[in-house]
Amino acid sequence: MQKTLLIILIVVFFGCKQKSSQEVSNSDEPKATEAKDWKQHFAEMEINALKKPYRGIFTEDETYENLFPIQVTGVTTKPIVDAARTFLSSLNTDQLMRIRFDINDEEWRKWCNVDNGIYDRQGISLKEMTANEKNEAFSLMQVSLSAKGLQLSKDIMKTDQTLKELNNGSSDYDEELYFFTVMGEPSETEPWGWQLDGHHLVINYFVLGDQVVMSPVFMGAEPIITTTGKYKGNTLFQDEQNLGLAFMRSLSADEQIKATISKSKINNNNVAEANKDNLNLNYEGLNVSGLSTSGKEGILDLVYQYISNMREGHQQIKMEEVKSHLENTWFSWVGDTSEDAVFYYRIHSPVLLIEFDHQRVIGVPNTDDGKPSRNHIHTVVRTPNGNDYGKDLLRQHLEKHHH
Repeated sequence: MQKTLLIILIVVFFGCKQKSSQEVSNSDEPKATEAKDWKQHFAEMEINALKKPYRGIFTEDETYENLFPIQVTGVTTKPIVDAARTFLSSLNTDQLMRIRFDINDEEWRKWCNVDNGIYDRQGISLKEMTANEKNEAFSLMQVSLSAKGLQLSKDIMKTDQTLKELNNGSSDYDEELYFFTVMGEPSETEPWGWQLDGHHLVINYFVLGDQVVMSPVFMGAEPIITTTGKYKGNTLFQDEQNLGLAFMRSLSADEQIKATISKSKINNNNVAEANKDNLNLNYEGLNVSGLSTSGKEGILDLVYQYISNMREGHQQIKMEEVKSHLENTWFSWVGDTSEDAVFYYRIHSPVLLIEFDHQRVIGVPNTDDGKPSRNHIHTVVRTPNGNDYGKDLLRQHLEKHHH
């Protein structure tokens, strides 16, 4: 594994381990030492997280009921079911044993955004598949995501190939080291789902009837703009970055003050990455209920940059859900608002959590100056209040049908 101890330390403390502006406690996580095997360290972090049953991301002072009812959406999931069945039928017996899990399996919660050198993943990777199997895997992604979401996923994979080139062919990185698992039996009536897990790209995709929950989703990249090699010109997250900054700058001076958690952006700030399924996270910053009509349109446009990675139809359903809670939606900011600023922002409501963060450089050699950079970005999308991985829908289904 071609990483210096410094790089590993950065990954550990700024990768899967995060602090919120409220200093969320990580006292239950193992303490890293120089002698510790780092792969084991991440394994232990996951084990410790899984010791606690799934609860979901909650605020401390508010509880909600019936946020996520089982209902008919009118948007068929048959193409997703058909693609999943075709993908599974293309695999051999050994591959099926590795890729298939029960609908309630902990595999849902076993994911991390770090590279393959320091985290072992379950399932089968694109690198292990035949050309036909890869085509069927991408076909499943194609019908599950929008064209934008599919292209973004492929572009993220490309950045891992770039990191491989920049790190002397390190086996820690590869555009095909992205692992698929399938939970449950693909069905138009029974709950099931799939997961894609790899460096800077994690998609959890739950299906029940014609309802879809696509979260947690982690999407990130380094480098953000590729200047050399096979994928020279590959560029990611410019809209998420620029629209976020433009929205913050569109606020009044008083609104910006309310939104700002800290003017100082010196660390990585994401709080809801891997192993944070049960995070207590209070609302912070600016409640957007008081914004003008154009201000509310601006926050919804920013939200849509993330929700539009879902397939058409279901993205509109999610946006309607977001709009129904707009009066209790909060926008928070870390950093300044200059043209070339590095920053963090969060959008948080009872039904949505979005994070965008400029991170310290890790994978691009000889460029880390100890400060967050526009050349390394992490984004997270979560469904708070117990419905990441479709858990609340699954709970209701199992209670109703007594499985």
